[in-house]
Amino acid sequence: MLIKEALRSGARQKQACETIEMSARTYQRWLKKGDVSDKRLTVNKPPPGNKLSDAERQRILTVCNEPAYSSLPPCQIVPLLLDQGRYIASESTFYRVLKSAHQLTHRGRDKPKINDNKPTGFTATKANQVWSWDISYCPSRVIGQHYYLYLIEDIYSRKIVGGDVYDNESGEHAARLLERSVWIERCVKEQLVLHSDNGAPMKSFTLRAKMQELGVSSSYSRPRVSNDNPYSEALFRTVKYHPRWPSEGFENIDVARRWANEFIQWYNNEHRHSRIKFVTPIQRHTGEDKVILKKRDVLYNKMKKRHPLRWSTSTRNWQHESIVELNPKHHKKVA
Repeated sequence: MLIKEALRSGARQKQACETIEMSARTYQRWLKKGDVSDKRLTVNKPPPGNKLSDAERQRILTVCNEPAYSSLPPCQIVPLLLDQGRYIASESTFYRVLKSAHQLTHRGRDKPKINDNKPTGFTATKANQVWSWDISYCPSRVIGQHYYLYLIEDIYSRKIVGGDVYDNESGEHAARLLERSVWIERCVKEQLVLHSDNGAPMKSFTLRAKMQELGVSSSYSRPRVSNDNPYSEALFRTVKYHPRWPSEGFENIDVARRWANEFIQWYNNEHRHSRIKFVTPIQRHTGEDKVILKKRDVLYNKMKKRHPLRWSTSTRNWQHESIVELNPKHHKKVA
């Protein structure tokens, strides 16, 4: 038998059984009986006692297609039939029969519910593979007037690769900032992915045309879902909670731009980011963090050997994180 051959070659029983779509329990039961021949395709299985007959299935379809019920779902049809003293089948059976007959579609004049599937996830294994960007308000000292902070972040290194302040939101500003950032990072036509939400500047024709020109692929969050763009959300939280953030507002746009440039320099070169093992984004972006983390790990192990009783378990994990994922719960593509 194939399973025996696989076991003799060193395979594990569970994985060998799963390969031929059989449970390990079934194989073990056959071994007990001394007969391991596969009879799954030849055995005669009697139909279950609760199986519907063809006439009963047709009766369900006939009732569901009657004019009085054709626009109603089974969850309303079954109670209406019960009020008439009629029981044909359970609600779940109605749904199952309609689905097998390809009639389980939206009924009624209201719009069907839209299933907003989570966007395709991406995996970054080095810098300049996946960028995330967004726009946030910068208050001014004039009530009702705002400036707009544009920030583009590399999700692998957390480096701010582009940022500027403008007096309005527009695709033209975003296109110029993206072009400048791509040329500075030297990643034109490098299969870069740019993730954003569904704002008007993000989906403007000007920006999309510029992305196509630069060889940048687009990725968008679901409508009205903020946590599909977590890297930019976290970045703007750091911006707004920075000690030097002017709560009274910026005096003018030049002051706002000067503050943003100083913040970007601090964030990239001085800020020890907690999600990248407390190295700076520029150290991670250039690969210098691997050497730094290795030195930290060596020092920790040295101290553990010197005072072993002070460590009840292993030392702190200073291993380099080589993979960063965007929306990882669904299907992923390597950027």
